Amino acid sequence: MNKRNKIIYWVATVWLSLGMASTGIVQLLKMKEEVTKTSMTLGYPTYFLTIIGVWKLLGVVAILIPKYPVLKEWAYAGFFFLMSGALFSHLAIGDEAIELFGPSLLLVLIFISWHFRIGDRKQ
Repeated sequence: MNKRNKIIYWVATVWLSLGMASTGIVQLLKMKEEVTKTSMTLGYPTYFLTIIGVWKLLGVVAILIPKYPVLKEWAYAGFFFLMSGALFSHLAIGDEAIELFGPSLLLVLIFISWHFRIGDRKQ
């Protein structure tokens, strides 16, 4: 893997990890804005925040640790399902375009990080 691809991989992976970890922590802490947005606006139960928050944090750990390529594939797939679900949920209720930015950006970062992953991180 050349230097350019490594830089692309690490920039995308760090931003993806920061995005997933920060939103996962917010969901685990059940901050008022997140509870209001998720429970009232999207119609999800509050306990769903705990499940998603734990999955996000575990996924970040899986993507950042060396080796375990199958676990990494599962983490990337889980992130894809979470963010595509979030995007669809916002579209389904007719949210403003600004609400689509976060899930869309994270989806792009998921694809870039997955595509440029380092050789020893592939199967």
